[in-house]
Amino acid sequence: MAPILPFPTVQLTQLAQIIQLAVAPVFLLAGLGAFLNVCAGRLARIVDRARNLEPRILGSRGDEHDRLIREVRLLDRRIHIVNRAIFATVLAALLISAVVILLFTAFLSGLKFGTAIALLFIASMISTGAGFAIFLQETRLGTRSVRVRTSILDHEADPEEE
Repeated sequence: MAPILPFPTVQLTQLAQIIQLAVAPVFLLAGLGAFLNVCAGRLARIVDRARNLEPRILGSRGDEHDRLIREVRLLDRRIHIVNRAIFATVLAALLISAVVILLFTAFLSGLKFGTAIALLFIASMISTGAGFAIFLQETRLGTRSVRVRTSILDHEADPEEE
């Protein structure tokens, strides 16, 4: 009688171990997905702000025009920085996916991919770290750019007439 399962029991035990090894990178992929969601939300807010400024720039003159131009240039810079963070994080996710694929390919084919898997994982961690560092740069730039103008801070409401 032919066995019901395509792999002998020993291989099933090894497959279970490979699945256990793949769980950590899969959780890492979930974390990177959440981080990409944060980056995409931040990018959307920056783009919305830039689009909001465009008509105001066209209708402004003098100091106000110059201030709006500086702000939109800063927003443009922040857009590029967030895009770099997204790129680095997506690259990390692709590398981690390759790690999981090679884990199973090595199991199924019997080929030795240990060094390749280790190098891909190292590269994914470098890319993850780069994505986080770039995002940190953007958040610091965004925080520094939020300056309340002195004219607003010193503004006093007109006294109410009785």
